[in-house]
Amino acid sequence: MKHGLYGVMAQFRKPDELLAAIQSLRAGGAKNLEAYTPYPVEGLSQALDLPRNAVPLFALIGGVIGGVGGYFMQWYAAVIAFPLDIGGRPLHSWPMFVPVSFELTILLAAVAAVAGMLAANGLPRLNHPVFAAEGFDLASRDRFFLCLRAVDDDFDSTQAQELLRRHGPVAVVEVAA
Repeated sequence: MKHGLYGVMAQFRKPDELLAAIQSLRAGGAKNLEAYTPYPVEGLSQALDLPRNAVPLFALIGGVIGGVGGYFMQWYAAVIAFPLDIGGRPLHSWPMFVPVSFELTILLAAVAAVAGMLAANGLPRLNHPVFAAEGFDLASRDRFFLCLRAVDDDFDSTQAQELLRRHGPVAVVEVAA
């Protein structure tokens, strides 16, 4: 990453222009593209070739830990710590343990999914370099932004600006890190 430069950002009026620019840049070998839109744009994640996120895996792991942990907690309390023989019932009566185990499965899966989503999104992050870009406040209203990130030391800002200008944006600006 070039010192002090986050990337170069282009502003488009329509989502079709943004998608066309992304597809053209990806076909030309550009990587490290980020898009900012005021509403979901169909086909954007495929055009950006975004990787699958790990949130479902976090939810699965949280659910398994919740279910196994809840069952073990009840089994330990009923069989090992405080065994009570009530009416000749077995100490390890698994149907009695199912409701609590199920509820803990759902609870820990939901908590792990939220924690995984926050971690995958890099949140909480109170400030981002693109927030200071000129005109970026329109990203929440009616403009579509494409940022070509400067992740390599050999990133050329002038060349990136020319590359983005070929696609007819409203404006092209540098984004300071």
